[in-house]
Amino acid sequence: MAETSTFGAAMRRLPAPGAWGTTLILLVLVAVFDTARLTDVVLFALRALAGTAPFILFAVLAVAWLKATGAETLLARAFEGRQIRMILMAALLGGLSPFCSCEVIPFIAALLAVGAPLSAVMAFWLASPLMDPAMFAITFGTLGLDFAVAKTLAAVSLGLFGGFGTMLFARSPVFANPLRERPAVGGCCGASRPFSGDPVWRFWQHADRRETFAGTARDNALFLLKWLTLAYVIEALMLAYVPAELIAGILGGDGPGPIILGALVGAPAYLNGYAAVPLIDALLAQGMANGAAMSFVIAGGVSSIPAAIAVWALVKPRVFVAYLTFAMIGAVIAGMAWQAFA
Repeated sequence: MAETSTFGAAMRRLPAPGAWGTTLILLVLVAVFDTARLTDVVLFALRALAGTAPFILFAVLAVAWLKATGAETLLARAFEGRQIRMILMAALLGGLSPFCSCEVIPFIAALLAVGAPLSAVMAFWLASPLMDPAMFAITFGTLGLDFAVAKTLAAVSLGLFGGFGTMLFARSPVFANPLRERPAVGGCCGASRPFSGDPVWRFWQHADRRETFAGTARDNALFLLKWLTLAYVIEALMLAYVPAELIAGILGGDGPGPIILGALVGAPAYLNGYAAVPLIDALLAQGMANGAAMSFVIAGGVSSIPAAIAVWALVKPRVFVAYLTFAMIGAVIAGMAWQAFA
């Protein structure tokens, strides 16, 4: 019994393999159990990476430019003026901005502390994790322009749905006194006052901003490379080993059933927004309904761990449940709309 406990404790202390480690493990398993297919899997991943390389390059440079110029400071202007205008601007900027959750936490905490309406914050929270310049480029390169545009519209629409829904029920017990007693305002980005100052468009004239550009480009390139490599390897394995009839039988066909199931599966199964794109491509190739694909990426993106932590850290559980409820309902509606269009 003691040996079992010791072994369990040792296993818990082992570091997680990460994206590169998981990719290596998968390739080793293929090499051991299906050696003849290893070359096909590797070539599939390399060809997929080569095909999306121009989109990855654009995404990396676009995010680096936004960070180096300080264009993220414009986000604060979404929370000025009348409440309806704030909701509209927060949903639009949330659906287009490239900001990570660790930056958003201290910024939103400060806004809520000085009285910014929860409705505008909810609009931003719901739209923000679903789309950004890098995500649009990767989605466009893999799933096509129509899907990328539709997901962008769905992100903004979900923000508007949650924002106006929160405004409508602002006096209900769900949204009364929404903040935690001591909200967590720290972040992993190291900036105590994000979104402060004015943009500097000619960033190359400043050494520190040139360094920001280079560092951001490098970090995002490595981030996208490791996650997309893992995703393309998984896509190759899904196409090889998961019967298309199984996917088509569960998530294929017409009607609301596959769309609702796509949202329910997407919420717990979502690993990473960029990695999800190739996985959706594989599922669509095996018979997944178009509407289910859309509901999967919407529900999964909003409920993913980084996005959810940004909300959970600041508000009480009942507000967090409302956030997830808006997300699930919005995901199903987006899936049905995309199913009808596609």
